[in-house]
Amino acid sequence: MTHILILFFATFSAAFMATVPPGLLNMNAAKTSVEKGKVNGIIFSLGVSSMIMVQAYVAVLISKFLYNNPEVIDILFKVAIGVFAFFAVYFFVTAKRNKKQQLKEVNLSRKNSFYKGMLLAALNLLTIPYYSGLNAMWNEAGWIKFEAQDITTFVVAAGTGTFSVLYLYTFYFDKLETKTNRFSKNSNYILSALMLVLLMITLIRIFYR
Repeated sequence: MTHILILFFATFSAAFMATVPPGLLNMNAAKTSVEKGKVNGIIFSLGVSSMIMVQAYVAVLISKFLYNNPEVIDILFKVAIGVFAFFAVYFFVTAKRNKKQQLKEVNLSRKNSFYKGMLLAALNLLTIPYYSGLNAMWNEAGWIKFEAQDITTFVVAAGTGTFSVLYLYTFYFDKLETKTNRFSKNSNYILSALMLVLLMITLIRIFYR
């Protein structure tokens, strides 16, 4: 039971941190809340979170395949180095730019907010490799096994972590808006540092293999 709690909070925190920097999904959740009402913003957020859970499950399947085919693990590690290095630079450069985030135009009605949220989340192609990498890390740490209980915990934690951030944007964006630049800059620096840590861990694991 202890590893389930660790798995949930570790995945929840990773999902939360990945969703914190202002971007297409959370800014549209805020926009929907402002223009269509908070209920519609919540519906949009539920659509996003539902798609994130589907993507997290796909990520688990990918990790399971890699785990059952160890001959491709070395290739995975090399790819992971490039991915983590890219994200480290990306988040650092984004923090340096520190530009005010603009709300992109997405026409939403209450009827289709849920599906629009799912669609926008599906367009984020980085979600699956992100959660696949997390799953592999948690597996090495012994926090997750490819069993129904663990997989369910991982998927639910990814969805709830994402939804928590979108909820905050939906209800409190008007209070955070004046601090958006500093908020974005600091969170991107944190994510850049996190990617560097994952990069170093991957290099160490390759070295000791």
